[in-house]
Amino acid sequence: MIRAFRLALAQLGDPRIRAVLVKSVLLTLALFAAAAALIGWALAGANPCGWGPLDQDCTIGGGASVLIALALGAASLWLLFPALAIGVLGLFSDEVVEAVEARHYPAAAAAARRPGTAEGLALGLRSAGRLLLWNAMALPFYVLLLVTGIGPFLLFFAINAVALGRDLGEMVAVRRHRGAELERWLAANRVRRAALGLVVTFLFTIPFANLLAPVVGAAMATHLFREEGR
Repeated sequence: MIRAFRLALAQLGDPRIRAVLVKSVLLTLALFAAAAALIGWALAGANPCGWGPLDQDCTIGGGASVLIALALGAASLWLLFPALAIGVLGLFSDEVVEAVEARHYPAAAAAARRPGTAEGLALGLRSAGRLLLWNAMALPFYVLLLVTGIGPFLLFFAINAVALGRDLGEMVAVRRHRGAELERWLAANRVRRAALGLVVTFLFTIPFANLLAPVVGAAMATHLFREEGR
């Protein structure tokens, strides 16, 4: 895992990797800004006090509802960014895998099956949907664990490590495996994929590094897949 992380970071200067970074970051930020605007619009519609300072007509109950709504909106955005980023990566993941294989595993690159645009889009949508669904289902537990202080963060790491590990592993393995064979490979590599997902989830919690997390994760997944093949 450490070797895969080191090699992934070392290849960020590769022109092909840089091109994917620019495309994926710009698209992710555009989608995130649109989502933030939509959530802000939805919260403003239910805000009895307006977005400015609380005025004399705003009740204590109304002010409390505003604070709760803002907290829920911030939590939604925090959970939304990894899903958006990994969904966008589905469009470009094959370019990352090809760049890594061409540099480190040229023999394997020649035998790879390149997924089409439609398949890449489907992978990205499934990944984003899985992250959103799992985190949405865990929302009540996030709230309950607030009393522990660190509980929500541990749950966030656990859920996203498993989900991201599956998504990144599948994006690489789909070039070699299909159908039942792919599912068998995923089942046989749960621990390694979860460890990979944990590293990428940690990167998502660091400002600016979270912009690199999907691409670094895809490169790491490629190294881990190839090393397993050896």
